[in-house]
Amino acid sequence: MTRRRWIADEVTGNTAALVGEHAAHLARVLRAEIGQEFDIATGAEARSMVRRGTITAISDDRVEFALGEEHTLKPAPKITLALAIFKFDRMEWAIEKCTEIGVSRIIPVIARRSDSHLAAAAVKRRERWQRIVRQAAEQSRRAAPPEIAVPVKLKELDGAGVLPEGGVTRIVLAESLAGPEENTRLGEILQSRQNEAEVALAVGPEGGWAREEIAWFHESGWIAASLGGTILRAETAAIVASALVLDALR
Repeated sequence: MTRRRWIADEVTGNTAALVGEHAAHLARVLRAEIGQEFDIATGAEARSMVRRGTITAISDDRVEFALGEEHTLKPAPKITLALAIFKFDRMEWAIEKCTEIGVSRIIPVIARRSDSHLAAAAVKRRERWQRIVRQAAEQSRRAAPPEIAVPVKLKELDGAGVLPEGGVTRIVLAESLAGPEENTRLGEILQSRQNEAEVALAVGPEGGWAREEIAWFHESGWIAASLGGTILRAETAAIVASALVLDALR
């Protein structure tokens, strides 16, 4: 039977712990007991380290584990998803599913068509998004959740430290400036770049990127890609495109 995986909040030597609400779910909802064994992710995604953990102490806000054998996992593909801010319930569904698929970093982007009230609330919403990705990462047995970056304006994507630097293919789901007839399918782009190690993928809000934003992407060296002739909702496009990119990187 596959053991459930937890991402440790604290790790010291051969011990680890879940704390706060994280621990409360295991202690009260799942009624954990001393001696139960789980897989415990103990490091950052880059290290991909998981150890067998045996519960040694339980309280309502803290569960402690003795750590045993190590399991080194194959490094996961790296994809940064720059996701325009749109209606939070649907955006959060996309964040959850893209985490399960394997996205390594999510950058909320304030786009021209992002609702101003949502854009203003996005910074405070980040803590909730971090909880969502941790839960989704544990459910999908990842070694660590994706990073949720501080929301940025579109033109800040080229700022220092916002996107990975060097050897990163940058793809935006958007129409070509030459018109729909010049659109290139995402699959075709990925097939021509099979040896790429890392991809940054930008997905716009409902209604897509504004024309001046598409022009900015072109000027900044992003490759415009299409998912075909159908028009997908923003959350659907993010999930489908992320899955295609991750499959290509694997």
